[in-house]
Amino acid sequence: MPEPFSARVRARFAAGAAAYAGGSPLQRAVAWRLVRMLKPLPIPEGPCADLGAGSGAVVQAAAELRPDLLQRSPLEIDLSAPLLARNPLGGRQLIWNLNRGLPEGLEQAALLSSSFALQWLDDPPGQLARWCSSLRSGGVLALALPTSGSFPQWHQAAVGSGVPCTALPLPSSESLIRIASDQLRILHRQRLRFSRPGRGLALLRQMRAIGADATTSASLSGSELRRLLRHWPRGPTTWEVLVLLGIRR
Repeated sequence: MPEPFSARVRARFAAGAAAYAGGSPLQRAVAWRLVRMLKPLPIPEGPCADLGAGSGAVVQAAAELRPDLLQRSPLEIDLSAPLLARNPLGGRQLIWNLNRGLPEGLEQAALLSSSFALQWLDDPPGQLARWCSSLRSGGVLALALPTSGSFPQWHQAAVGSGVPCTALPLPSSESLIRIASDQLRILHRQRLRFSRPGRGLALLRQMRAIGADATTSASLSGSELRRLLRHWPRGPTTWEVLVLLGIRR
């Protein structure tokens, strides 16, 4: 029987846990952006959780920008125990596979946040719909993740070299916005563009170092990888990141 994708995700993030916090500046920056968006919003009574909390970037940002949220003991949920253990603030944590849905106790949630996590699930659109339906009326969803406009240079190199593109397939911003809009009043939606210098090899090494290189595709052979890198266009590699804030109707 083939290994579930979630097992590969767990194994890779366990391997990169020690390097994750220091090697993921984009993820940290986006987590802080999410919490800044939350700063002026009233959050109703009810349970709060950070989904795919990792090493705690969202909770650490909340400690600076919305300390009242920490007083509500948000539940930090992640598949990777080594990543959760890296959060210097500790807190209330749960090792949980979000492919199973939300754990018991998050019905009628007041706040669900998630940054750079939804894309690792087997069915991101379906899980997003479930997250929205778990919010109480007036409950808030704060979401960020890379979407299908990311890594055009990688896709271009794969086409040019004639080798498979092994980038993780990412959901489209349009589909996620549509799903969220069915249940939420959208307060903020934005597709952000980020770039980092360096060509393909630098990107692949950085992703591997922090454990963010799990994929649903078979690995390339050495010769295929060399062909891919030869065709990688010059210039920075770019991400498209959807940032979404909504309130349950």
